[in-house]
Amino acid sequence: MSDSPTRYAFTSRVLHWVMAILVIAQLFLGVAMVASLDAYHLLRTVHQPLGFAILVLAVVRIGNRVLHRPPPSAGMRPAERMVATGSECLLYGLLVLQPVTGWAMLSAGGFPIALTAQLSLPAIAPRDPDLYSVLRQSHTVLGYLLFAAFTAHLCAILFHTFVLRDRILGRMTMGRRHRPAQPPQRQDQEFRVS
Repeated sequence: MSDSPTRYAFTSRVLHWVMAILVIAQLFLGVAMVASLDAYHLLRTVHQPLGFAILVLAVVRIGNRVLHRPPPSAGMRPAERMVATGSECLLYGLLVLQPVTGWAMLSAGGFPIALTAQLSLPAIAPRDPDLYSVLRQSHTVLGYLLFAAFTAHLCAILFHTFVLRDRILGRMTMGRRHRPAQPPQRQDQEFRVS
C-alpha cells in the first residue's frame, strides 16, 4: 500500500533501509575479513548469515518491486530515468549474485555454511578446488562492483538532494509525508510590470 502517489510503498521503504544497513555492514565485514586474518574465522561466522539474509531480502524486494510500482519521478528526463532504472536493476542483480557466488564458493571449497550452531545451508556446487578458485575471484570482483554501484547510487541521491533539490530522497524516507518539488518559477515573472 502506498501512502501517497509521490512516495514508495511502505514495504518498499522498509526493505530499502534495512537492506542498506545490511549491505553497508557486509561491505565493512568483507574488508575487515581481508585486512584482519586473525579475526577471519570470527568475522566469517557473521558474514555468512548476513549474506544469506541479504539474499532472502533481495528476493523479497524484487517480488515487492513487481507488486508495487515506484512513484513517478517528476523532473527526470527520459535518459536520466533510463540510467536510474538500469542502476536499480544492476543493484538488484548484484544483491542476488554476490551472496549466491559466496555460497557456491564455500560449497566448492568444502567449507560448512553455518547460519547458526544448529542450522547449516546445503552445498550448491560440487567440491572442486579449481571451481573454488574461480568463484572466489568472482566473489571478489562482484564485491567491488557492488561497492561501486552502491557508491554511485549514494552519489546520485546526494546530487539530487543538495544540488538539484528536487526532494527525490523524500520518496524513500519514513518521516512526514513527502511533498513533491515545485517547478522553478521563471525569474521574468518577478519583474513583470503591472
